[in-house]
Amino acid sequence: MTKIKYILPLFMAMVMMTKTGLADVFDYQNVVSIAQQMSFSPFNAKKPDLPPELSEMDYDDFRSIRYKREEGPWFRQNIPFEIQFFHMGSIYQNSVKVHQIIGSQPYYIPYMSKSFTLKDKPMMNIHGDIDYAGFRLHYPLNKPDYYDELIAFLGASYFRALGKDQKYGLSARGLAVDTGMSTGEEFPMFKEFWVKRPALRQRNMTIYALLDSPRIVGAYLFFIQPGKNTKIDITATLFPRDDIQKLGIAPLTSMYLFGENTKNRFFDYRPEVHDSDGLLIHNGNDEWLWRPLDNSRQLRMSSFHDKNLRGFGLMQRDRNADHYQDFESFYEERPSVWIEPLEGFDNGRVHLVEIPSEKEIHDNVVAFWWPDKPIEKGKVYTFKYRMNWIKDEPETFPKAKIISTHVGAGGVAGSENDTLIKYVIDYQGNAFEGIDNSELLSADVSADKGQIKNIVIQRNALTGGYRLFFDFEPTHETTELRASIKSNRDSDKGHVLTEVWSYQYLP
Repeated sequence: MTKIKYILPLFMAMVMMTKTGLADVFDYQNVVSIAQQMSFSPFNAKKPDLPPELSEMDYDDFRSIRYKREEGPWFRQNIPFEIQFFHMGSIYQNSVKVHQIIGSQPYYIPYMSKSFTLKDKPMMNIHGDIDYAGFRLHYPLNKPDYYDELIAFLGASYFRALGKDQKYGLSARGLAVDTGMSTGEEFPMFKEFWVKRPALRQRNMTIYALLDSPRIVGAYLFFIQPGKNTKIDITATLFPRDDIQKLGIAPLTSMYLFGENTKNRFFDYRPEVHDSDGLLIHNGNDEWLWRPLDNSRQLRMSSFHDKNLRGFGLMQRDRNADHYQDFESFYEERPSVWIEPLEGFDNGRVHLVEIPSEKEIHDNVVAFWWPDKPIEKGKVYTFKYRMNWIKDEPETFPKAKIISTHVGAGGVAGSENDTLIKYVIDYQGNAFEGIDNSELLSADVSADKGQIKNIVIQRNALTGGYRLFFDFEPTHETTELRASIKSNRDSDKGHVLTEVWSYQYLP
């Protein structure tokens, strides 16, 4: 069969022209040029016309659409990666063009219905201008003879990845626009991808992507290094079509239904249900902050202002299967994602949005970096960061970590004092080595409103760490609480041994 090099769209071909003729190598700068040119034109919201069988398909039926692995362009090509595609339908009605770069030139990969099955039967023939809904890469993460899913791009600018011995959980996004604002959120989308076909023994992947939205256009570079902790280096060059008040960089999206700090709300046999249980921040002052997630009955938003941020991420810290009792979802195997800023994270805040939710099918937690300076039309912005998909803590983590937060009635057990709230925080880590007596420790607990009472530190024989108790007498206002444990030894008195526990009380 004759191989066909599909002709690039005229617009792209024009962008690739240089003063000396056609560009010799298609690379990230070509995508940056395309994005810049697109920013001068209005956003095109047109979607392909899908037959009702696809556009009105429910999500369960959509999941019955299968891509035939043997149809993949890299199948049995003796390279360590395979690429497979997602079909359009149900809630996924935006068309995504995909190209593979062979050598130095891009080749368009056209949609073919014969590559899919629907409920184990051949996919219907679809006429008209249609492409894929997204794609995924496979790689032998866990066994040398099996191609596991490594990363998937599907829906708006969403994507999610895996490291070794992980199962899909939280997702990332290319960009967040006006998340949590009363005016409503704008969802940018990846419209086009260029995937570099890897060499025979290559163990990393490069992907270029074009992001589009009513108010902003972006060029993205993803450099993916699979492994125990899969790493993705991301460069984003952004061209605003309009001013943007709230732009979320490196956004992470997750699900938190309930955990040990959620009381008397869900009638469920499982003790905990969540893809992530906390927000971890390493700020410019070399302070490590831990904010346990919660699912309140009202929208909750928190901001952690910083200069020269060192890292942040949504973490799934609880790895004890007995704490979930779910033998289908395996929440204890969901990845954490740690973001390491590389460029563009000078002044701003880590912003956390927690949306009330009644079902675990909904992602209700979003965390991202929000720059201080407003995003202005006509300017160019570049952000670079490394995304780590991990099961443990970040490699540089030095403190005793918080492993649980419990909330209950304050005061002495059995008392009738209903004005106090008791917080119980468990810490564990090597920072406690050589400390076998709670008198060698002191607690620093504060609240910006209300009063802190009855502070106690106790050895936890079950974990080998220490437990901090305190009562909080609230006012009728939202309150920020902080707590940490310090050394009381003469040799390092006052040294903070733990993360700083940060919690928001809502009346």
